[in-house]
Amino acid sequence: MTSAPEHTLAAPRRLGRDALPHETVALARALIGKTLVHEAPEGRMSVRIVETEAYPVGDAAGHAFIGQTRRNASLFRAFGHAYVYLGYGVSWLLNVSSESHGVGAGVLLRAGEPIEGVDIMMRRRGRGRLAELTSGPGKLCMAMDVDKRLDGADFFDGGPLWLGEAVRPAGDIGVSVRIGITKDAERPLRFYERGNPFVSGPRKLSP
Repeated sequence: MTSAPEHTLAAPRRLGRDALPHETVALARALIGKTLVHEAPEGRMSVRIVETEAYPVGDAAGHAFIGQTRRNASLFRAFGHAYVYLGYGVSWLLNVSSESHGVGAGVLLRAGEPIEGVDIMMRRRGRGRLAELTSGPGKLCMAMDVDKRLDGADFFDGGPLWLGEAVRPAGDIGVSVRIGITKDAERPLRFYERGNPFVSGPRKLSP
């Protein structure tokens, strides 16, 4: 396994709840370039968020479309809570609840650019190639030790899972259809940092 040096970027400061837009599509775009941090027992890990997908109110592809259930309850919590679910029975996926209490909607964090704790993330993923470390929603959660234990966590209450300011300004932001869905599949609700090697999905969707 080949280790990778830590990025030499300043440590981010925590964002306050009101530093981000409380509307799903606007939030999905605003999160590009921001920092996701997990202060886990084995060490601190962080990434620059480089790819998101919005699942707004009334979206047939969103988990909230069927109404609130025991499984998706975190999507209906107030703005800024983690919704963690098992995708296709294989990988944990991390979302941010994006509207007011009782309104189900969220933003999926699809990919990140590693900043801190790279060696920890590589051990967790069992991979030696940096470019493959967090380039997808399941990879991101496995690398950063995010699973069902963090479902319902508040990103803004001082806990171990939090959102930070950008350590480097976001580049040009591209928009495309979302990946791996069949309902409302043509809606342009995926956002990504153009040219970032950690963006996931087919290249034709990330020109």
